[in-house]
Amino acid sequence: MDLQSVNHIENAAPKAQRHTVQFSGDAASYFSLWAVNILFTILTLGIYSAWATVRNKQYFYGHTSIDGHRFDYLATPIQILKGRILAAMCFTFYIVSSSYFPLIAALFLFIWMFAVPWVINQGLRFNLRMTRYRNVQFSFAGNYKDAFINFIVLPFLSIFTLYLAMPWVLKRIDTYIHNNIFYGDKKLTVQLTTSEYFRIAFACLFTVVGVAIVIGVFTVVLGSIDDLAQQPQLLGGIIVLFNFLMITVVAGMYQAMIRNHIFNNAQFEQVARFESNLATVDYVVLVFTNALAIVCSLGLALPWAKVRKAKMLAAATSVCVYPSAEHVINVQLESQSSFAEEAANVFDIDISLT
Repeated sequence: MDLQSVNHIENAAPKAQRHTVQFSGDAASYFSLWAVNILFTILTLGIYSAWATVRNKQYFYGHTSIDGHRFDYLATPIQILKGRILAAMCFTFYIVSSSYFPLIAALFLFIWMFAVPWVINQGLRFNLRMTRYRNVQFSFAGNYKDAFINFIVLPFLSIFTLYLAMPWVLKRIDTYIHNNIFYGDKKLTVQLTTSEYFRIAFACLFTVVGVAIVIGVFTVVLGSIDDLAQQPQLLGGIIVLFNFLMITVVAGMYQAMIRNHIFNNAQFEQVARFESNLATVDYVVLVFTNALAIVCSLGLALPWAKVRKAKMLAAATSVCVYPSAEHVINVQLESQSSFAEEAANVFDIDISLT
């Protein structure tokens, strides 16, 4: 076969089309929805929170699109409410038993440690199963053994390394989560590198040290001024502000860099591959100003902050879609319970995706 024929075949081969993720929501419309949700949740003593959760997710899913196709959130308020009631009952049992029956509470915590991997898996299954794009639903295929090793065993063992192995543990966790995601019958594959996690961890560590030094210098300088020295509350407020700055800066740095690494190394083979060019400095500024606005407004700026974040993340994300994406088969799985998802929320387990 001559070179001209090869070039003709390559040119005829279907190529991926690159699309930037679009988010069409706005702060004004979401504020109206958010305010109604808050009002009804208060009036119903929290019962309406299940409907509020569904409406919030439907708003953000429905305003997020790729190549003109929007995402759908399929969960119903009743599913969420049932799971929330069961999870709240578990939490209430723990609170009561810890006050009156310490041995039972200790046994409950021991059992809970072994239940956490199952809760995480079920929460991911429910969230992904309730997500649909182009009439094809997502799913999660993680198993208990791998979840127990990655979420319980390895973090515990990292203590004996003085947490020096924690970047590797976090890489294992992200690999486990993302490599078990399916879009219809197509598996997501990610190729994450341990060296990149250590690089990001050291960058965050050096930032913490740098900010701590600045805080220390300002504390010494301001503390030497008689007026401030006589106003410990004001000095304490300044220190709290600097610590707030440090936490938001480091959190924003880590989230932006890890997100880029995961997205730029993830693909559904012959369906789609992902790109993320989220600027670390821009995202850090957004995280800090959002947090500051929420605190200063006593929470009223939350809708504005969430929409602002969604717009930045969408604008920084691109998806290269292959023609074969049209032929993905929607695998029908059994209905998933929201109990585990709500249990994770009640017991403060973060199972969100990057």
